[in-house]
Amino acid sequence: MVKSEKQAKLDQIKTDILAKNICPDLAKQATQLVFGDGNPDADIVFIGEAPGKNEDIQGLPFVGASGKFLSEMLALINLKREDIYITNIVKYRPPSNRDPEQDEKDAFLPFLEAQLKVIQPKVVVTLGRHSMNCFLPGLQIGKVHGQPKRYKGQVYLPLFHPAAALYNGALRQTLIDDFISIPIIIKKLEESEKK
Repeated sequence: MVKSEKQAKLDQIKTDILAKNICPDLAKQATQLVFGDGNPDADIVFIGEAPGKNEDIQGLPFVGASGKFLSEMLALINLKREDIYITNIVKYRPPSNRDPEQDEKDAFLPFLEAQLKVIQPKVVVTLGRHSMNCFLPGLQIGKVHGQPKRYKGQVYLPLFHPAAALYNGALRQTLIDDFISIPIIIKKLEESEKK
């Protein structure tokens, strides 16, 4: 199987993170770098905040309970993980699953932007406030979740993090409702591209 040009570019970004020793303190206490997973030609990229325990062990994003919920929601819109691309802002698990710190997010942001530049998705779905604030600073997720925003030519869709919905049952339906708008947003974007 020939590796696609996009996948080769993504592999190079991963190599660069390791070579430049980004966030060495985080790297030291993590099992491995959790770079991203999925289809390099995806129309949709999902971005979480940082790997958790299961992600750190398996080296893949969203493989724990919130990943299972994400897969269930993908099934609702007739998609599988192989159809999308999924990653996090911070690529190493923060100790004790603490929130990523600003300097950690800043250190990884250029690499995340490089991933997006390679994939060129129609929609970037940010999962949780940390992810949203990297791209849409100053907004409150409670007010803008489920509303597509265009910023610097890219469409972003801020959603609550699946983990939040697992801890808060009321958010679960909100997240599902927002999630099922994704194909409608893509369809509208495709229609506007044709005009």
